[in-house]
Amino acid sequence: MRLALVAATLVVSGGFPAAAADSADRVVVHKERRLLQLLQGDQVIREYTVALGGNPIGHKRQEGDQRTPEGLYSLDWRNPGSGYYKSIHVSYPALADVSAAAANGVDPGGMIMIHGQPNYFGWLAFLTQRFDWTNGCIAVTNAEMEEIWAMVPNNTPIEIKP
Repeated sequence: MRLALVAATLVVSGGFPAAAADSADRVVVHKERRLLQLLQGDQVIREYTVALGGNPIGHKRQEGDQRTPEGLYSLDWRNPGSGYYKSIHVSYPALADVSAAAANGVDPGGMIMIHGQPNYFGWLAFLTQRFDWTNGCIAVTNAEMEEIWAMVPNNTPIEIKP
């Protein structure tokens, strides 16, 4: 019975359950590859397929553009009771993002998160993770979000690459 539970966990999470000692010191997102990596030093310790904003090409410029930002940020706080299965906040907009938006007379937007599936719809991840559906956030399955939540402490740097 225990072996079946472990096997089911591996299938659902797409990898091995996080060990207590596993802790990421950096997160890298490759937008074009739809890939989020957790790193310890230079070693990739986990990888996840992600869904992005509905208009993913290019850096986020303004509220409502459905783009996921690009650049260096930090994962600065978390919300266990969000409208999605847990969420960790990306520190966008940085000062440069605010300045660029102001120069163009637009609001830079905000509330960019790494999160799981919409509450009560986690069972749809087999479908939703096949296309870009967020408003600019980085979405994973609920099981993957559980791992990320446990392995990524607050103030972990995140680099979001094109």
